[in-house]
Amino acid sequence: MEKPIVFFDIDGTLLNEDKIIPESTKTAVRLLQDKGIHTVIATGRVPEMFYWIRKELNIDSYVSMNGQYVVYNGKEIYSNPMNPNRLHSLSLRTAENGDALAYCSDQDIKVSASNHPFIESSFDTLMMTYPEVNHHFYKQKPIYQGHLYCDTSNHQMYVDHFPDFDFIKWHDYAYDILPRGASKAVGIQALLKVLNINNENCYAFGDGLNDLEMLSSAGTGIAMGNAVPEAKAVADVVTTSSSQNGILNGLIQVGLLEEKLKKII
Repeated sequence: MEKPIVFFDIDGTLLNEDKIIPESTKTAVRLLQDKGIHTVIATGRVPEMFYWIRKELNIDSYVSMNGQYVVYNGKEIYSNPMNPNRLHSLSLRTAENGDALAYCSDQDIKVSASNHPFIESSFDTLMMTYPEVNHHFYKQKPIYQGHLYCDTSNHQMYVDHFPDFDFIKWHDYAYDILPRGASKAVGIQALLKVLNINNENCYAFGDGLNDLEMLSSAGTGIAMGNAVPEAKAVADVVTTSSSQNGILNGLIQVGLLEEKLKKII
């Protein structure tokens, strides 16, 4: 019998609002692993930004940077670098407007400006330090995802001038930048193909705008109780929030864990 595979977003899903993994989530993930069920992280983050989560949960497989870089058991199985010429054009435009960018490689993240208030506030919400500045990082390493830091009034201008990119909001002043059509769902399908797992045995947990394609395309999409309305609308199941045993309750709802665990944990 084919073993299921479960994909977990990080912020607002594995992590609660305090950026902590709840004990019930740790236990639920371990119980899945004990049953031989594949557990995979699916996130917009650069791999280095969630190393501690992988270590804590004993997860060696991930769909990172919104599907742009996929690893199974520590080995790369799919990657989709961005066009450096288009990144160069975008870099020039943001510099002219006083906006900023981040460039995400498979190992690191660099930004185009120092002391930029939108970068600072965005990374504060992640409880992470301000990244190192390197204006030319996109010329030195393959870049799989960018971040645009700008006021919302400038956002549409970038959308209009760079139609080959998708801009997905994740903070008041921050947007993920991806090649048009890229998403966590694309990376997930690449992994399912390698593992020869049917989509009906694919489960995905998420809460944000960058989870919409993942939640709608997975065999079973599970939105957190704290998810944005758009995520809840496309999901098959809505569980409780990340701080209210949402992962555990969701796994029980879809039948991957037993109801009696609610009392035990």
